[in-house]
Amino acid sequence: MRKSEGLASESVSCLREALGQLRDIWEEIGIPEEQRLERTQVVKEYVQEDGGATILELEKELRMHVEALLKQKQERKQALQALREQELEICDLLSVAPYDICADAVPSLEDLDHFRQHLASLVAEKDRRQGEFVGTKQKIILCMEELEHVPDTSFERDVVCEEEDAFCLSEENIAALKKLLQQLEIKKAQNKALCEELRSKILVLWDRLHVPMEERESFVPCMVGSRSQTISALQLELNRLETLKLQNIQNMVEALRVELADYWDKCFYGKEQREAFRPLYEDDFTEELLQQHEEEIARIKLFFEKHQELFEAVRKWEGNWRLFQELERKATDPSRFTNRGGNLLKEEKLRAKLQKTLPKLEEELRGRLELWEQKRGQAFLVNGQRFMEHVAEQWQMHRLEKEREREERQLKKSRQIEEEMMYGSTPSKRRVLGPPTPGKVRKLNATAATPNSTIRSALGGSVFHSPASQPPLSGSKSLRTPCRTAAKPSRPARVEHNKENVSQLNGTSLSARTFKGFQI
Repeated sequence: MRKSEGLASESVSCLREALGQLRDIWEEIGIPEEQRLERTQVVKEYVQEDGGATILELEKELRMHVEALLKQKQERKQALQALREQELEICDLLSVAPYDICADAVPSLEDLDHFRQHLASLVAEKDRRQGEFVGTKQKIILCMEELEHVPDTSFERDVVCEEEDAFCLSEENIAALKKLLQQLEIKKAQNKALCEELRSKILVLWDRLHVPMEERESFVPCMVGSRSQTISALQLELNRLETLKLQNIQNMVEALRVELADYWDKCFYGKEQREAFRPLYEDDFTEELLQQHEEEIARIKLFFEKHQELFEAVRKWEGNWRLFQELERKATDPSRFTNRGGNLLKEEKLRAKLQKTLPKLEEELRGRLELWEQKRGQAFLVNGQRFMEHVAEQWQMHRLEKEREREERQLKKSRQIEEEMMYGSTPSKRRVLGPPTPGKVRKLNATAATPNSTIRSALGGSVFHSPASQPPLSGSKSLRTPCRTAAKPSRPARVEHNKENVSQLNGTSLSARTFKGFQI
């Protein structure tokens, strides 16, 4: 009896010990308190249900469960260790801090998932930095080759000479890498700008010095690229041309004056503006005079390029204005009706279009010029005159010219009417005042409406006898020239008729409307 009680007591002790180990394992692997209580209750129920089982069988079951938990613990710790080794390698490459997790603790499944996600983000960052490093390195190598630059710092040698996998992909190194590329690109841009400047000066001097084409073609290889040897060759050529320039100062100055006049024309400079450049009239050709002309050319060229759009707008207006005036002139040309191919209709449409577009251009230019003058504090001049005043003057001259042409047409028309009234409606059959010939006298006698017609003035009341008032002549008698009028035949007196008077002149009947304003 005592022996069985001792065995039972030993079994209970083992059971408690096993439960204690289970609780420790549960706590170590991170099972929450609520789950630990639930599992303890399950064990108790299991013991109660298996009351018929022996204590040894119960202890075996518990030991198997403990072993399974110990194995799970070991697996989790091994997984954590493998993840930490990968993390340390990447963190060392990226120079970042490792994931904050206790190395001695048994991680839970959730902890391991979080760690794996963190490691995946590190791998992605590593790949991104690696790609950025490789691309930037290639650009750096190309810049160094073009600049003929040899790596002279430890960092440059690490970038260019070492293996790509050995480069530390820290944020500081990536930033330094970008800065190095930026410095090289700036140097490259400076060399390119310098080469462009040297080439521009060389081209100008070639033209001004009239350098033969053969010499220019031999220098073509140096007109591209921006390597150090190219810069040296360009500088040597420029020095040679500068020496030739000093030997040909007079020709250079005269060429600059021609170019200067061209830019003055482009900028619509007036006489006073051109005369303000006093070196233009000096004939002592020195290096100082040449420099003054070069500076003026540079200034006016910069001024033109800066305001080129405005100058082009003014030039556009002037072109349209000249075309409008030409079309206006053609519109008054009588020969335009002989035009073939529909050009007359096209010209009329274009003239009508210009009448609408010119005011629009002027209004647009007015706004732009006001802003320009406000910004610069000076007037925009065209040939020494403010542009809008120039436009108003052109329109005024146009109106005066139209008025003059209209008056000339009216005067010409009135003269033509007077001549028609005096000599007849057909200009080719004008009569010559003087004694009538016998044949004409006969014709007048035959066509006269009354035997004694006279032309009476409505205002003056003077009476002149018509040649038709002479008695009819026979064909057998000789004709005599009548000279019975008081006025001289060669200088007939002036007669004015009103609308009611109707008479006959040279046997031709004329209406009262025709005699309005008639003078003899």
